[in-house]
Amino acid sequence: MHAVIFALLQSPVAPEESAHSGDLLTPNGGLMFWTFVVFIFLLIVLGRFVFPKITAAVEAREKALEDAIEGAKRDREEAARILAEQQRQIEAARLDAQKIIVEGRQLGEKLRAQMMEETQHQQQQMLERARNEIERERDQAIAALRREAIDLAIAGASKVIEKNLDDQANRKIVESFLSSIPAAGATRE
Repeated sequence: MHAVIFALLQSPVAPEESAHSGDLLTPNGGLMFWTFVVFIFLLIVLGRFVFPKITAAVEAREKALEDAIEGAKRDREEAARILAEQQRQIEAARLDAQKIIVEGRQLGEKLRAQMMEETQHQQQQMLERARNEIERERDQAIAALRREAIDLAIAGASKVIEKNLDDQANRKIVESFLSSIPAAGATRE
């Protein structure tokens, strides 16, 4: 085929053809035929060897871009999911902190109430012990006063009678007399 093209280029141009060849817009059948043949030949060569490689490269580039877009979408969705999870965790931590604060306040109030109750209980015990001690000391003072009164009464009676009676018998008589007196005195207190 190259030989045909070379032969055409070497062939002498006829004088009548040379007059028409100067005009570019005039149709020349031989030139058109060979231009068409060369175009078809190049189209076949390009279609068989070049276009598949170009198409494959374009498809590979297109697939790479689609994969990159899908990857970006997945990454964006994963980031949104992680952000939502972190926000849930932050909210849960905030609620836990508020719950701990409320529980701490409740525990503090409970401890304060227990301490107040315990203090009041201790105060009541101290007052009760003080009352018991006062009552015991009063009873001891009354018993001491009775003994003294008995001793004075016996001493006064023995002076009056001038005779010393049996100490035990005298005590019993005076004690029975005095035990009837404080009962009336205790109602006055």
